[in-house]
Amino acid sequence: MRGIYFAAVSMTALAAAGPASAATLNLLIWEAYIDETILADFTAETGVEVRQTFYDSGDVRDEILADPNSNVDVVVTNENGAKLYGNRGVIATLNTQNVPSLKDYADDWAKRCGGYGVPYLWGTMGILYRTDRITTPPTSWADMMTPDESLRGHIAMYDDHAEAFVAPLVLLGKSVNANDNETLKAAYELMKAQAPYVLTYDYVVTSVQSADKGPNIHMALGYSGDQYTLNEKVNTPGLWRYVVPKEGTLSWLDCISVSERSKNKDMALKLVDYISNAKNGARNAIKLNMPTASTTALALLPEDMRSNPEIYAAPEILAKSQFQEELTVQSVQARRRILSSLAQFSDAR
Repeated sequence: MRGIYFAAVSMTALAAAGPASAATLNLLIWEAYIDETILADFTAETGVEVRQTFYDSGDVRDEILADPNSNVDVVVTNENGAKLYGNRGVIATLNTQNVPSLKDYADDWAKRCGGYGVPYLWGTMGILYRTDRITTPPTSWADMMTPDESLRGHIAMYDDHAEAFVAPLVLLGKSVNANDNETLKAAYELMKAQAPYVLTYDYVVTSVQSADKGPNIHMALGYSGDQYTLNEKVNTPGLWRYVVPKEGTLSWLDCISVSERSKNKDMALKLVDYISNAKNGARNAIKLNMPTASTTALALLPEDMRSNPEIYAAPEILAKSQFQEELTVQSVQARRRILSSLAQFSDAR
């Protein structure tokens, strides 16, 4: 339910701001997902201010993108979203002519954005845990889905129709892109049994900032790189760690795209190119402790970062990882019904 409220607030904020003037661009992005000095430097060089609007789930982002009055100029979306909204004419086609920095990205990476975005950052999904509360690192999705009694009321999951199902589906040995009712029902049974251990279904980066929930979260579903954001939010370096369970996981890619509805498309294209060039791609990766898909930017990263398994997942992990695919409408509806049921269970508690 919070996701719906957040979407409404975000769309209202973007609409209220009105179409960005020649001196402003509206960027729709996750919270704490870009080195803000890059945006400040862009403003210093062009005189164009970049206003950020945050979302905290893919479902929220998609609701905003689907609203023709949201006045988005540039958006960070996942690879599926880039292709989906590109095919619908919501996101503009990008190539090396309108975004020259695309030349620094290998074809295998660029193709995953479907011709509608530049690869932004990539990573995996896994388990985040507080080292002062959980002294033995989790190794399996079972540690989260069938948790120890000490974790009752201390887990943060995620209200998103795609990512929320990664843990139960991988634990069941199924595809994260499962569409059939039998598999989704089996996932629901796992999620329902786990529900008493779940404190919140809000994204952990959001919920950790809550005075009542934050201190009580000991384990969370999240993305690689979230541990650094969490440690920054709680001002305690090293408190949160991240692991990818042995069963495998989702390997995700985010793309940065330009809205076809942008009133400042030329400047929006310049912003995407500026963020994506090798120098700024490396700056962004270093600031966020996340992997870049730019071959040229990768060469600029320090060796200790490139060899850090919490940032660049080991080959054996990636070998067991799955990519997201577009789900059927029926699957999305069933997944959202499941999440609604879990949220109602949580609210009743």
